[in-house]
Amino acid sequence: MTARIVVLISGEGTNLQSLLDRGEELGGTITRVISDRPDVGGLKRADRANIPTGIVAYGNYPDRETWQKALEDKVAAEEPDLVVLAGFMRILPGSFVSRWPVLNVHPSLLPAFPGAHAVEDALAWGVMVTGCTVHFVDEEVDHGPVVAQVAVVVRPGDTPETPHTRIKKVEHRLLPDCVTLFCQGQITVDGRHVRISQ
Repeated sequence: MTARIVVLISGEGTNLQSLLDRGEELGGTITRVISDRPDVGGLKRADRANIPTGIVAYGNYPDRETWQKALEDKVAAEEPDLVVLAGFMRILPGSFVSRWPVLNVHPSLLPAFPGAHAVEDALAWGVMVTGCTVHFVDEEVDHGPVVAQVAVVVRPGDTPETPHTRIKKVEHRLLPDCVTLFCQGQITVDGRHVRISQ
């Protein structure tokens, strides 16, 4: 049976597009794209691909707990086998990440530089190499078991935008690859260690 995938987004959806571009080779079916913000480019990408969308806008709820419950209910309605965070910028509660496997892509070599300003933090630290990480999500920020990482060299004169552009190109390969491995049943999690079978 084909894996059912829900993708959560917050913005333009370039990582979502990388999943869409993989087509049937992704190994699963994206059943819905859900955004925490209205009128973002990622929703338009889903519409063009004839994928149902949903909006659970954070500002429409009186508090974080109510918003989290609404998001969890909308995802649960899809009965997903996997949830993918493709530029989703909200922290998910423990009830959510313990209910489904959740994959995230992050623009650093975790555990270095977690959080929303990873590229800027890496440059400020003066590192010579940064990169991107696909990892499972747990209750802590950018903390769950690492599935795959790719290094990206920091060049002299880089501004935050320049390495971020190079990192994005790697993300657009790495995230679909990891989703495909999951859908094919090739990923096993053992504590903090992820095993990938051939």
